Amino acid sequence: MDATASGTPTIQYHHNLPEQPINTTTTITFERRQQRHCFGDSSPGEFPLAASPHIVLHVFTTCNLDPQDLAKLEASFPVYPCTFATCSFFRQPANFTPDTDLSLPELAALDMCQKRAIFRPMTNEERLELKRRCGGSWKLVLRFLLAGEACSRREKSQAIAGPGHSIAVTSKGVVYSFGSNSSGQLGHGTTDEEWRPRPIRSLEGIRIIHATAGAGRTMLISDAGQVYAFGKDSFGETEFGGQGAKIVNSPQLVESLKNIFVVQAAIGNFFTAVLSREGRVYTFSWGNDGKLGHQTEPNDVEPHPLLGALENIPVVQIAAGYCYLLALTCEPTGMSVYSVGCGLGGKLGHGSRNDEKYPRLIEQFQHLNLQPMVVAAGAWHAAVVGQDGRVCTWGWGRYGCLGHGNEDCESTPKVVESLSKVKAVHVATGDYTTFVVSEEGDVFSFGCGESASLGHNNAGPDGEGVRHANVLTPELVTSLKEVKERVVQISLTNSIYWNAHTFALTKSGKLYAFGAGDKGQLGIELVGNQTERGNPERVDIDLS
Repeated sequence: MDATASGTPTIQYHHNLPEQPINTTTTITFERRQQRHCFGDSSPGEFPLAASPHIVLHVFTTCNLDPQDLAKLEASFPVYPCTFATCSFFRQPANFTPDTDLSLPELAALDMCQKRAIFRPMTNEERLELKRRCGGSWKLVLRFLLAGEACSRREKSQAIAGPGHSIAVTSKGVVYSFGSNSSGQLGHGTTDEEWRPRPIRSLEGIRIIHATAGAGRTMLISDAGQVYAFGKDSFGETEFGGQGAKIVNSPQLVESLKNIFVVQAAIGNFFTAVLSREGRVYTFSWGNDGKLGHQTEPNDVEPHPLLGALENIPVVQIAAGYCYLLALTCEPTGMSVYSVGCGLGGKLGHGSRNDEKYPRLIEQFQHLNLQPMVVAAGAWHAAVVGQDGRVCTWGWGRYGCLGHGNEDCESTPKVVESLSKVKAVHVATGDYTTFVVSEEGDVFSFGCGESASLGHNNAGPDGEGVRHANVLTPELVTSLKEVKERVVQISLTNSIYWNAHTFALTKSGKLYAFGAGDKGQLGIELVGNQTERGNPERVDIDLS
């Protein structure tokens, strides 16, 4: 494009106007002038794009347009050729070397990618490889990065209700732990239980962006992609048996993962899985029968790439159940879910109860016209939240944990119809228990009511009442409405061996706990013969 041509479009800047919020549907109007202004002679408040073309890029990036918006702008090229020119437009008077292969929307997407913490430290070669894996576009890379942040609370405050112990991470990456500590899983250098949140001092100076907890084991991931583990010295998390005889009671760097930039970890009962920033999945210790397409031993400490369909497809989230793994992928055609492992109860979602040695696409979401955005793997059942806010569940239906009004198994994802008027944004699953968080911050729960972990504390004269009752369809957790805080995350115990407890994290960083607390895992000291709390109680910790 000839930047000296007459009729160059200009952006009108009007001063002293009240600041108004900008949304992603903002229409940008470019007016044409009869006479082109030369550099330095523009009328006050007018800037020819030939003189300051970076203004358009600035508008694109500061409006936080999502990848779909950028793609639509790029598609507008025939209508606004002057606005969506390639970067050759920047040759003069640009202050950087132009890339003539990038359109302005592509350049805006790249600029927004560079604001993401896991993208910034990547080398140029690593960035180009990620671009190739995502489909050859910076807009697709941006979608991949945003999807990963949305479904895993990466770099945000988070709380993990592990089996008997708990982990809390502040928005600044400081880690607190409390509860059972028989294997050193609290990371304080001892095996003493902690009834109050206590910071892990040995991690001072290290910013943690993700945490996960299994039976007797904890894993933390730093903003540098390094993995720290403590508790049972085994990647196979069997609660009872010979694994994990050695105890590690303070955070130790996992040497075998030093060359992999990890962004998420998930702990099952027989295995551990990690996700790299490029979207590759690695697993440890599934067992020596090759259930994940590779031969391992129960005490194997070397990561093995997950073979099969996901080798060339970027994964944004992983979720581990008792004996299976789910992977949420981000492809050019949209978001998908793959499953692998044990198929008992239909929890792999393929319409059968067969095991899968390699990851297999769950096709039912295409039939439902649902774009998965968040995935959760309970011990025996699974759940997904779609982009449109619908919730799907499948697998074992015991105690009503699927929310369909019965205890039947479902071998393919099925929409929870009783939530049809709720737009969900988050889902969490445990051992036959499910929680759903709506866009407004309302919380619904259903499934097994043992340990009062569902939060429905309508107790009778004996103090029990329906507090321990099973719930077959989603019910609003009214006790969380009473805290008058918007809930953004729910975490609940995902283990068949421990009584469950639940955390509710609010937008302001307040943490509320209820359910089993006999080991101090609620972070609240119980009195007398108490072993649980039926109502949410504030934990004395600020995660903001």
